[in-house]
Amino acid sequence: MNAARENELFEHSNVTQAILRMAVPTVIGQIILVIYNMADTFFIAQTGNDAMITAVTICMPAFMFLSAISNLFGVGGASVIARLLGLRAGHKVGLASGFAFWGCLLTTALYSLLAWLGRDVFIDLLGGTNPEAHRAAADYLFYTVICGGAVTATGVLLSHLIRAEGRALHASIGIALGGVLNIVLDPLFIFVLLPPGKEAMGAAAATTLSNLISLLYFVVILLYNKKKSFLSFRPTKEFLGQRIPASVFSAGVPACVMTLFENISYAVLDKLMSFNGIEMQAGIGVAKKVNMLAHCTVRGIAQGSLPMIGYNFAAGKFTRMRSAIRVSHTLAVATASVCMAASLLWARPLIGIFIRNGSASLDFGTLFLRVLCVGGPFSASAYTYISFFQATGEGGKSFLLALLRKGIVDIPLMFLLRRLLPVMGIVMATPLADALCCVVANLLFAAYMRHLKDSVLDNWHTELLGSRF
Repeated sequence: MNAARENELFEHSNVTQAILRMAVPTVIGQIILVIYNMADTFFIAQTGNDAMITAVTICMPAFMFLSAISNLFGVGGASVIARLLGLRAGHKVGLASGFAFWGCLLTTALYSLLAWLGRDVFIDLLGGTNPEAHRAAADYLFYTVICGGAVTATGVLLSHLIRAEGRALHASIGIALGGVLNIVLDPLFIFVLLPPGKEAMGAAAATTLSNLISLLYFVVILLYNKKKSFLSFRPTKEFLGQRIPASVFSAGVPACVMTLFENISYAVLDKLMSFNGIEMQAGIGVAKKVNMLAHCTVRGIAQGSLPMIGYNFAAGKFTRMRSAIRVSHTLAVATASVCMAASLLWARPLIGIFIRNGSASLDFGTLFLRVLCVGGPFSASAYTYISFFQATGEGGKSFLLALLRKGIVDIPLMFLLRRLLPVMGIVMATPLADALCCVVANLLFAAYMRHLKDSVLDNWHTELLGSRF
């Protein structure tokens, strides 16, 4: 990689401009990713079939679990790579990227195999007990997870690793390419190539093909920049030593757990809502997808900022690192607040994009979106600090916050509040958990920054360059 260009961006550029340069392409990529996730629901919703909409909704956790795997190795690998670059140890980057690539590929293959062997039980657990929804969900799961799982997860992984070297634009173009293609291919597969009743299968096939083309784009970029990049994917036993796996997992496990429990939380929400009828289940499914826009935008800001924070942390430039965190946090919370206001004001038109007027699911979706969106600014603040702890290798703190954000708080709250408010209590658990996580995240970050000393940096020099790595 061009070292002068890297140093200029991470060390010398205006902090706000550098964050925007890294984050804006990532945010755009994330927005397009959300739109293409919505595309399946939008085009299938044109059939007016709530069971078909539900099929895509209940498969979302299974499909998004692929993101948990890619985040485990992608966020973890990106964190290690950024810190190695900050320590001027580019010669070790290839070991981290190689371990991340092969670990992601093999883990995804195992997950796809298990999904195939237990697909019917899997779908029922996700809330697909309605016979028509179950059949459609089986088609969607087969093409997106069983056949296309490795393609999707590997593409997301490569976007993380490419971004870690400062190529945020290329990383985001690859993700955006898959999204745009999916939007274009969805109506072709759903309404033209496949017969009525196979809309879920058509949406799934379009998604997998789009992700394959996105992956091929990343391969071309890597080959083109081969001489300027430290990334390497050659299988070797060396990346299993020198604490490479431990360092990747330290940053990656919290990212994986956060995505994993996010999907488990969504699955529990779907399952509990399924007891209230197909209209409510369809409504909450669409509300969640609309609400994902704010979440994924914030995630784009955090992911775009991670390499710069990790680089300056490892280089000992704590003042610049603090400035990067402040800018990232301000952008994230402000963006989430705007999204919350839009959802509160225009909830019905937003839900109406995906559900036809006159359907009971439209009313439920409108109500659910207004509840879910309140947690946006709290989630944005917490996610910024979770990303900071991932960037600096503070696995314990980011792991705790990941569990607080999704899993150990919101799922018990769903069951507890359900007793008080049978429907709304289930939905209210999400913003309440976001608020609690936000408070803890801010307290942890403030305490960490008060005690940040050179000894912390010395520990990372030892781990990344010394005998323990």
